[in-house]
Amino acid sequence: MHDPLDILRKTFGFADFRGVQRQVVDRVMAGANTLAVMPTGAGKSLCYQVPAQALDGTCVVVSPLIALMHDQLRAAEAVGIRAATLTSVDENREETIDRFRAGQLDLLYVAPERASNDGFRRLLESTRLSLFAIDEAHCVSEWGHDFRPDYRLLRPLLDHFAQVPRLALTATADAHTRADILDQLGIPQDGLIVAGFDRPNIRYLISPRENTTRQVIDLIAEQPGPGIVYAQTRTGVEKLAEKLAAETGRPVLPYHAGLDPAVRRRNQAAFVASEDMVIVATVAFGMGIDKPDVRFVAHAGLPKSIEAYYQETGRAGRDGDPSVAHLFWGADDFARARQRIGEVEPARQPGERTRLNALGALVETAGCRRRILLRHFGEDAPENCGNCDNCLHPPAAVDATVTAQKFLSAVFRTGMMFGVGYIESILLGQSSERSLMNGHEALSVFGIVDGDEAALLKPVARALLLRDALRANAHGGLEFGPGARPILKGEADLKLVLPPRRERRSRRGRTGGDNPVGNPLFEALRAKRREIAQETGLPPYVIFHDSVLRDMALSRPASLAELGRISGVGARKLDAYGAAFLQIIREAPPAN
Repeated sequence: MHDPLDILRKTFGFADFRGVQRQVVDRVMAGANTLAVMPTGAGKSLCYQVPAQALDGTCVVVSPLIALMHDQLRAAEAVGIRAATLTSVDENREETIDRFRAGQLDLLYVAPERASNDGFRRLLESTRLSLFAIDEAHCVSEWGHDFRPDYRLLRPLLDHFAQVPRLALTATADAHTRADILDQLGIPQDGLIVAGFDRPNIRYLISPRENTTRQVIDLIAEQPGPGIVYAQTRTGVEKLAEKLAAETGRPVLPYHAGLDPAVRRRNQAAFVASEDMVIVATVAFGMGIDKPDVRFVAHAGLPKSIEAYYQETGRAGRDGDPSVAHLFWGADDFARARQRIGEVEPARQPGERTRLNALGALVETAGCRRRILLRHFGEDAPENCGNCDNCLHPPAAVDATVTAQKFLSAVFRTGMMFGVGYIESILLGQSSERSLMNGHEALSVFGIVDGDEAALLKPVARALLLRDALRANAHGGLEFGPGARPILKGEADLKLVLPPRRERRSRRGRTGGDNPVGNPLFEALRAKRREIAQETGLPPYVIFHDSVLRDMALSRPASLAELGRISGVGARKLDAYGAAFLQIIREAPPAN
């Protein structure tokens, strides 16, 4: 058995553990079963990678996606960890099995489908095991948003090797899901370690959808680094990717399950290796991505739940640098989501409605977005986070109950047959051949909205759809939902959040004493990293994170010993890349 802290320093180049890492590692080293709930970017993988090297035997890592395993494998091998994957696409299967049996692996990554196989269990009996690490452990729970039935089959395997400690890890689990994970994986209540859910480096922005393409183009213009844009359908992905590629001047690729597998793999690999690419994807993309330098995540439509939103936005800023998560939503998103809820089995419907209502509260609030997000996971949060749109630019709250009553009255008096645009035209008194033919210009609601109130009609319609006071029927017309009657009778009010107009401003030119953007030495170090990445076939971030290059540019180490003292420069990387980066630093002109 070796000293975990010594391994952390030599292998990874970190002076000490951070957050709850030490607490988790200490439990693993003591042979205790543990569930660690840690936000993305908090270093979950270190919690099993360090013990895997400190303990005798092999750590078996159960991971849900092949792409994720291969990303983790590259990162592990880059710091000198003896690791391998055992998947359906690996060509070196026999070599991996031989290495495993010979005790030559610190880490073996496998999918849950393989881990629950009897043949695999017999393979595990052939050598010494140090640990079972169950990554993305929320997949084991039916309450989790990414439930995978094969995760439920892990318990017999874990119990067969009862003497081997088990470590479950996730970034996304509310209290109900956490309790289910503990139960399903046989982990005691005192084995739960929750680090918190806050990602303070992510700026949360939420806007009503107006012109989605233009809104996303504006976001991309403000964010020079890599980004993910989530669209809800395959067709939507391809159309949006095509438009963004044509109008942004950035490399843009699509990703969805309908693409040819080879194309999908190629697009994912290109994104992982890129320093400025935008990928437009369905939610099929992301869990398998360990890329730390994603600078923004945009949702061009409503996510499935707050849990999904938290996980998907969490793919931004894993390196700890400032990042943006921008959600563009429409009332029709909520209408479609309610229709889908009606199609699931009755027992699941109350839970699905609760999830949808939680999303509604997130997009509708005039208060802190982060506070709502964190409280959903049972975590206290301050009233003002200082890094979401509502905290940075407090919106106005307007009582629009009377306007909502007028809108509902117009829907009722026109027979619940027409869409938002036509109802607006009736309320505004806009005469048309259609309104004359229908006789609607004689209605009491014709022309009862004018002046400043006219600007409230679209957001009122959006709010009524969101609250299920209005629903879109099969013919595209609006009809009453259960929330209509209380508003009409004055038993419920409707307050609107009107965000202030915001000028576009680029973050490309952020200033500050430690800001490397535009620093010639930082850019030269990135160019060297890019060159090494092309030579080795590794993503640039596997060589060094931007934060490491930033520290190099600021401290300008003059020797390998000084370079090795920079956080994130372990012994293997110092040996492999140290001389090349020192040469760049030595050749750089003196700092001003």
